[in-house]
Amino acid sequence: PGRAHCAAVGDMLARAHLATRDYDRRQPNLRGLAWWNETAPAVLPHLDESQAALLRAELAYQNHVAAGSAYAALPRGAVHADLFRDNVMFAGTPEQPELTGFFDFYFAGVDSWLFDLAVTLNDWAVDLPSGATDAPRTRALLDAYQAVRPLTDAERRLLPAMLRAGALRFWISRLWDFYLPRSAALLTPHDPRHFERVLRQRVAAPLALP
Repeated sequence: PGRAHCAAVGDMLARAHLATRDYDRRQPNLRGLAWWNETAPAVLPHLDESQAALLRAELAYQNHVAAGSAYAALPRGAVHADLFRDNVMFAGTPEQPELTGFFDFYFAGVDSWLFDLAVTLNDWAVDLPSGATDAPRTRALLDAYQAVRPLTDAERRLLPAMLRAGALRFWISRLWDFYLPRSAALLTPHDPRHFERVLRQRVAAPLALP
């Protein structure tokens, strides 16, 4: 995707978050922290020493973050929780894309809006081979999002942690799908190493907001 695509996604994601402010259903994110804690022991035996150390350390870090006051202050509401590039439709041209819809709300639930934003950034604004941050696409998506819904102070502080959380969530789920597949005719496991790379990049080079 280009910067124009990322800007359109950031704008619409912020509008979607604001539109859920009065939504009174409270289904939790079923692939949130509780699921990570429950699933990690099942995938750990399939990892090498370096991978296992990373998974244990990051899970401990995310539990620590979730117990803090800044995390408790994050705005919350209904989230998509899986807004990857293959879950967004565009019309128009590459230079002037027109966003026509989000779809695949299978993993939708209630969580922090910042986590939803982080999951989105981790797909739309990374270099796929390395997992590194793509700065221009990151800025385009964040600027468009904040033009609609500026981040709170707590969100700005915790964005690096939530980017790590988003990478951890999909690393664990892809490990689970890869090593412990369920019977599902349409399930094609993704390579879990991609989100391992994204997580390592997010730990090594935290995103700094101006």
